[in-house]
Amino acid sequence: MRSRFTGLWRHREFLKYWTASAVSDVGSQITALALPLIGALTLAATPWQMGLLGAAGGAPILLVGLFAGVWVDRLRRRPVLIAADVGRALLLLTIPLASMAGLLTIPLLCVVALLVGALNVLFDIAHLAFLPVLVSREQIVDGNAKLEVTAAGAQAVGPSVGGALIGFLGAPFAVLLDALSFLVSGWLIKRTRATEPAPVAAAARSGVWAEIREGMREVGRQPVLRALIAASGTMTFFGRMFNAVYILYMTRDLGLGPVGVGLVLAAGGIGSLAGARVTGPTTRRFGPGPMLVVSQFMFGLTGLLVPLAVLVPEVALVMVVGSEFGQWMAVIVYYVNAVSVRQAITPNRLQGRVNATMRFFAGGAMPIGALVGGALGGVIGLPWTLVVAELGALLGFVWLLLSPVRTLRMLPTVATIAP
Repeated sequence: MRSRFTGLWRHREFLKYWTASAVSDVGSQITALALPLIGALTLAATPWQMGLLGAAGGAPILLVGLFAGVWVDRLRRRPVLIAADVGRALLLLTIPLASMAGLLTIPLLCVVALLVGALNVLFDIAHLAFLPVLVSREQIVDGNAKLEVTAAGAQAVGPSVGGALIGFLGAPFAVLLDALSFLVSGWLIKRTRATEPAPVAAAARSGVWAEIREGMREVGRQPVLRALIAASGTMTFFGRMFNAVYILYMTRDLGLGPVGVGLVLAAGGIGSLAGARVTGPTTRRFGPGPMLVVSQFMFGLTGLLVPLAVLVPEVALVMVVGSEFGQWMAVIVYYVNAVSVRQAITPNRLQGRVNATMRFFAGGAMPIGALVGGALGGVIGLPWTLVVAELGALLGFVWLLLSPVRTLRMLPTVATIAP
């Protein structure tokens, strides 16, 4: 037993941060299920309205993503994380309050999703920049993997618990739990200690736009980062196209209720957990490059089970569950390796802006994909929209296969990656 608790499991400050992540991840899974269910079941949203709701959550990466990177590099990251947690808690509280007042509408959901999404962007960029100062360089992959194990466990538990809570309390009031989880997360992060380098003095700064351009230049000169942007952008565009109508497909075409949808999404959580557990061993065995290529390919391939389920309705639920498991397993293997490579080759002073640039160009595809998915769902139907989305998702691995990424057998450094 003593030998099992080594490395980061003995790192007290990392454990505080890890616990904060675990608490907020469980709550976020409930909200991720509750918001589209409020739209689909409570407010009888159309496919286009569901696409708008999905786009609202993804649009902030385009609106504030690059500026968030500058702010994160200008400030110490821990206070930014705490402020984002508190802000998200207050915003989510408006949903149950609006429900009690009879004011809950699709436009209000979109506004809340937009503002929470903006704080998500700020938090995520600060989180990616904070981890490399919390743990050593040799522990980055392990730290990312442990955080993803937690997220995967939350994804496995959150939707099933969330589905039951939504069925019992109603979706608007289940969101209360996520608000509370953010407050607990903020408190735990406040108690986490890390030695952060002092931000660049105000007198030495070159202006917001100049700093944004510096982050873009750093990404542009690195062929590995360029390939990761292209692959991630392909995955997020077609993934959001898929997700825009996925809940409607399960509730209307497969006839699933909140509990059934929660159980399907929980299978994705189990797949995420499996992906997080195998990432470390497989990356050490084959290297981050080959695992990035393989995981991207498997993401698109396993996703094809969902639209194919229409052809065999008697086993449709089994195929959807299998696809959810396989896709999320592939996503986690990809994400842990992609983030670890990015953190390893980026200087600390540029972590925020490089992460923001990557998310701006790759994550910026999210709202566009959601709008396209919502529009297609109303024109060609839900199953065919899923077919188009999954065929497109198969293209992501090509960017990596044609780049230096495929040759990475170990975590690189700035010196080992030639521009």
